[in-house]
Amino acid sequence: MSRHSRLQKQVLSLYRDLLRAGRGKPGAEARVRAEFRQHAGLPRSDVLRIEYLYRRGRRQLQLLRSGHATAMGAFVRPRAPTEEPGGLGSQPDDGDGPRNPQDSTGAPETLPNGR
Repeated sequence: MSRHSRLQKQVLSLYRDLLRAGRGKPGAEARVRAEFRQHAGLPRSDVLRIEYLYRRGRRQLQLLRSGHATAMGAFVRPRAPTEEPGGLGSQPDDGDGPRNPQDSTGAPETLPNGR
């Protein structure tokens, strides 16, 4: 068996720490496992991405340990029942930011009826 690199040891330690910190908090252990499984296929050569995810995990660990966190979950934006994807005058929502009636240039959105 090959020896783990320093970064691999740090990631494994972070995983154990997150599982310990999430013990007793609803959804925390499952969320930690899901996040790590999701990124388990990253190539070892993608060091920048791994380091970014490691720093993000450290911040989440601090939040879990702070005592203010009572549970851990994912934030998802529910789709409104009347909202239709690709309707007239609407732009696809990729979930990257808040919905804003202004486009990326800061100008108000012009609806098809001119209002």
